[in-house]
Amino acid sequence: MKQILQRKMEIFFYCLLFLSFFLVYKFFLSKKTKNLPPSPPSLPIIGHFHLLNKSLHRSLAIITDKYGPVLYLWFGFRPVLVASTPSAVEDCFTKNNDIVFANHPRLLASKLMGNDFTIMSWASYGPNWRNQRRISASEVLSANRVHLYSDIRVDEVRSMIKRLSGHGYKYRTVEMKSMFFELTLNIMMRMIAGKRYYGEHVKDLEEAKIFQEIVKDAFIVSGVSNIGDFFPFLNLIGVREYKKRVMTVNGEKDKAIQKLIEERRSLRSGFAMEEKEKTFIDVLLSLQETEPDYYTDEMIRGFTWVRLSCSAYSLLFLFLHILCCRMSSLEFRNSL
Repeated sequence: MKQILQRKMEIFFYCLLFLSFFLVYKFFLSKKTKNLPPSPPSLPIIGHFHLLNKSLHRSLAIITDKYGPVLYLWFGFRPVLVASTPSAVEDCFTKNNDIVFANHPRLLASKLMGNDFTIMSWASYGPNWRNQRRISASEVLSANRVHLYSDIRVDEVRSMIKRLSGHGYKYRTVEMKSMFFELTLNIMMRMIAGKRYYGEHVKDLEEAKIFQEIVKDAFIVSGVSNIGDFFPFLNLIGVREYKKRVMTVNGEKDKAIQKLIEERRSLRSGFAMEEKEKTFIDVLLSLQETEPDYYTDEMIRGFTWVRLSCSAYSLLFLFLHILCCRMSSLEFRNSL
């Protein structure tokens, strides 16, 4: 009986806490902004969460069909702008508005894995973000350097084709998404550190297995929604396990990338590398020699992870898009 009473008191306390936060935010912290897009009716505290289901994009499509192409929603305490037409999206990224939308939402995972919002993928628009973008465009991913890595791309695609054709002419089921994901990660890792971790001809199987698990865990925690991002007060009382998980994965990721940095640093000492042999990490280490205060190992680790994760997804979707286009073309020709 005592435990039941205590449980009821806890529930009452949390409800009272939620209501207090809502009232403080509603009447003291929220900014009265004019000219906002239309917004569907919302509920206290949870905002428009009650309008969503498991399929987020379908839920938003239904809402925009009913209330208009541009909407202003509240996901808990986080404002969300929904633009569902090409013209509305284009307006968000024109010269007049692109800086407004250049900042990234401050999420817990972004803070922990983005070195306190200092890495390009999670940094706010400003001198640091512009400098990292410049480095990415002119040093790491310049047209000349991307061309120098063309042999890597050709070699990895050829290796994947050999794996696919290795069973002769027997029909078998192949999960292409995972194969393309491994292909893109191999391409990126050879460009970043001169190593491959998937498929055949992997030198260190144990290291490859550890790296695969780290990449898998890092992508999972980065993509999982954290309720504390929508209800900030829950970060203090209810999402400690999530934070602990993200910190653990981030520590393992930093340890693995730091090992790659030390390996490339040891290879660089003693002889000069040809431009074609330089990896992303080698380029950043060269910049570290001129500006050690800015190009710290922490910055290089974060920059390396951004290039790996973002480029891997970009290449994956590019390959899948090309594959879908060619399959559609073949189906069209066969139907003629």
